[in-house]
Amino acid sequence: EDILILLTCSWFIGYIFENMKIAILGNGGREHALAVNISKSSKVKKLYCLPGNAGTNLIAENVKLDFYDFDKLEKFVKENDISLVIVGPEKPLVEGVVDFLTNKGIKVFGPNKVSAQLEGSKIFTKKICEKYEIPTAQFGVFDSIEAANKYLEKANKPIVIKADGLAAGKGVYICEDTESAKNAVVEIFNGKFGKAEQVLVEEFLQGEEMSYFVISDGKTFKKFNTAQDHKRVGEGDNGKNTGGMGAYCPSGLINEELDAKIVEKIIKPTFKAINDMGAVYKGFLYVGLMIKNNNPYLVEYNVRMGDPECQTILPLLKSDLLELILSCCDENLENSIVEWEDKKSICVVLCSKGYPDKYKENVEISNLDQIVNDKNLFVYHAGTQLINNKVYSTGGRVLNFVGISDDLKVSRETVIKEIENLSWKNGFYRKDIGFRIIDKWELYQEISKEKNY
Repeated sequence: EDILILLTCSWFIGYIFENMKIAILGNGGREHALAVNISKSSKVKKLYCLPGNAGTNLIAENVKLDFYDFDKLEKFVKENDISLVIVGPEKPLVEGVVDFLTNKGIKVFGPNKVSAQLEGSKIFTKKICEKYEIPTAQFGVFDSIEAANKYLEKANKPIVIKADGLAAGKGVYICEDTESAKNAVVEIFNGKFGKAEQVLVEEFLQGEEMSYFVISDGKTFKKFNTAQDHKRVGEGDNGKNTGGMGAYCPSGLINEELDAKIVEKIIKPTFKAINDMGAVYKGFLYVGLMIKNNNPYLVEYNVRMGDPECQTILPLLKSDLLELILSCCDENLENSIVEWEDKKSICVVLCSKGYPDKYKENVEISNLDQIVNDKNLFVYHAGTQLINNKVYSTGGRVLNFVGISDDLKVSRETVIKEIENLSWKNGFYRKDIGFRIIDKWELYQEISKEKNY
């Protein structure tokens, strides 16, 4: 009889966890990539995307719901018996959606409001760096235009000016002279990125950038691959800052020694700082770094997966993403293994003409049904919506084309071919994503051939 009860309980627990309803908050390329991976899990019974896009509509039920109205979100989750909420973008995290849902007894993946200040306030992060001796650029914090300008008169150039709060990846100015630096300060204090009481001024770090990701359950963390993002709108990394024009994975800079330095000098002290505040960090952590002479310097933290880094990282993940997320929620990540394909991935973002400035919306995108996703090619939707079974653009960054192979150049050629075949007249993209590592590898091959290595 006891054995029968035990078997019944085991079956019931298995049934619950094999029939989960999951809700993903967000509507970008990152959320489509998360949805694709989550949908592969045998544990998923139904997947909701709030609000989702034309891509998530193919694998989930899109729900037009304002998830910034936390009471409405709670009502939807409970009425639909949702087992887990996964938060994609940073803004709801910074505004405390995790704290709210957790207090309502709802399981949610993402850092709480205190932890989310790592992205919500650049000054908050800088003060942690100062207190816990985390290597980063020298900085100053100023609460008026006059105070900042006085400092800028004497500061070395180039210099970096940053808005303190969230700015969708665009609140950073790299200024070559005093005049442009002062203009940046004025724009920030005048509210270009929202109300500003302070501005952050940093020294300009020389080196190469790298994105390093971890996943954490509050007690332990595991590396979640590396990537390199291209923020500038123009080829050769020129022009205005954007949310990201493309990325590749893994970074060509990572090595065993550097990896150890990142963990010991940056990640562990940061999590200790959060713990010392009485909080725990559960979720993804994006560590934006500048690498110089194989030494890491913290540039910024994001408290979620990057976009488009997420789109280039997740296709290489062999482990069950949902199981990893659940292990974080249950503080059991230590017993999980994160496995990766031994491949290289590149993502090229197709944007609306005019981005990151003004661009047309609601432009139809034809021929998408002719692109077939397979193990080597993925098309993730970002700024799209479905109207009468037709796909229309709704944002600046519209589609993410991801190619996977043993060679980044081959991956990029595959992606560009598909973008050209799509032939969307309202779109543009960068043809040189990954140029630093691809060009460096080609040069190495040429030298090796000449010297018969």
